[in-house]
Order: sequence, then structure tokens, then C-alpha cells
Amino acid sequence: MELLTRRPGGPGSAEAQGAAFTRPARPLGPYDTSEAVTPYAQATSYNNFYEFGTDKSDPARMAASLKTRPWTVRIDGEVRKPMTVDIDTLQGWFPLEDRVYRMRCVEGWSMVMPWLGFPLAALIRRMEPTSKAKYVQFTALLDPKQFPGQRQPVLKWPYVEGLRLDEALHPLAFMAVGLDGRVLPGQNGAPLRLAVPWKYGFKSIKSVVRITLTEKQPQTTWALAAPQEYGFYANVNPAVPHPRWSQATERRIGELGRRKTLPFNGYAEQVADLYRGMDLRQSF
Repeated sequence: MELLTRRPGGPGSAEAQGAAFTRPARPLGPYDTSEAVTPYAQATSYNNFYEFGTDKSDPARMAASLKTRPWTVRIDGEVRKPMTVDIDTLQGWFPLEDRVYRMRCVEGWSMVMPWLGFPLAALIRRMEPTSKAKYVQFTALLDPKQFPGQRQPVLKWPYVEGLRLDEALHPLAFMAVGLDGRVLPGQNGAPLRLAVPWKYGFKSIKSVVRITLTEKQPQTTWALAAPQEYGFYANVNPAVPHPRWSQATERRIGELGRRKTLPFNGYAEQVADLYRGMDLRQSF
């Protein structure tokens, strides 16, 4: 598809958080769900983003404090081409794609999100991983002036997440810069966030400033905070309950009632082979 252009108004400014990308209409792609997309108003007002606060409404109320330009991303570790790159330069390296993904929160609710971005694998391959690279660690922005939630010891800041390298290279692993044809709002992780649809939502780190390829498994934020509840893998698994609630069903935002949760959030056909031979109750 064509490279996308933004409407005037400054893509990094607060007033442009809802600005639209111009792009042609297109049919569903091979990785898209055909389920109804969560309305934009709900997708941008009911969020977990503890950097802004712990209430679902905090991110939308406080996102205007987040300045997304200038913004750089450091790519380092076990790569042959480490660098620090401006977000607009990074975004220009790749044709932007639409991906309509399910998103399942570990809390038992879900959405369908129309992301805009590029495959994580394209970025990793551009950096040329060394033979020692086994994992990818992601680090979010640490800035208590912009993120009032970081002034409280709710979690160990900055927020850190990670994937195995083979997970990160899977075609479904995605770096999003937009939502529903618009510049990614601050409350949804602007200007750059991860989207890994077969895992619980806390794995999809927001406001990324660093990507590090490592030999050892990263120590991730929620696994450090409550290891008995939040594992490194965090694959959606209706057969493995959270210690405090069932994961067998979910509440789709915008719908009444509950629906059954699918293994790997409905992406088992694509990703189950990544975990062949693993005990997914132990490696949760």
C-alpha cells in the first residue's frame, strides 16, 4: 500500500492526537479479524496505562501532557547496527500497514483494534541481530513530568517488556503508530507501541523509547511486580485461570454479556507452533 501522509497540524502536538492519516480503502488482510471494530471513542477512553494513572479514565484525561515530538528510539544490544533514530525516520523506513487485531486484557475484557504500523520483524532484521540474540527487550519512556503515574511506586519504572526473538519475528508481532486511520493517541501508547495480539494486553508496551536484543530473558515489569500472577509469556489461555479470576470468558467492550475466550486469543493456528512441547501452565 502507499505510504501514508498526515493532515496538517503537527503530528506530535497534543492537538493532533486525533489527526487522520490519508490512505486508500482496502480489504481485510491475512492477519485481520473480521469481528466488529471497537468504536474509536471507547478504544481511546477505556485504557490501562499506569504511567498516567491506575483508573481506566486517567490516560484519556491526562494524555495531553505527553509530547511525542521530538522522540527517538534507541536500538542496541546484540545487533550489528545499533543506533538511535528519530521516530519519523524510523516510521519512514517501512510501508505502513493496517492490522485489525483482537486485544485481550488479562483483567477479562477485550477490544478489536484497527492498528496502523509495520511488522516488528522488519525493524529487527534491519538491525541485523547477532548469533547471541535470543530475546527482545522493550523499554518505555521514563518521564514523571509527562507521566504523573510514575511519581507513584505502583510499579518499577520504566515499564519494561520482552519477547523471545522467534516471537518478535513472527508476522503478527507489530509496531503501531496509528489507530483507526489516525495518529496514535497518547492514551493508546503514542508515538510507538507494540501490538502482540495472542498475548495479554500488558505485553504490548506503550510509548517505546528503546529496543534491546539480549542473550538472556528480560526481567519484565509485571513479572517482577507479581510473578505468581503475571508470567513472561502471558499467552492468552482460557484453561489457565488468573489466581484471582477465571480466564475462560471475556467482556467485549461495547457488548452486553460475555463471550468465550479463545486459546491464544484466536490466533492459535498462526502461533501455537512457537510453543510446541512447552507446558503452558508452567510457562504462563
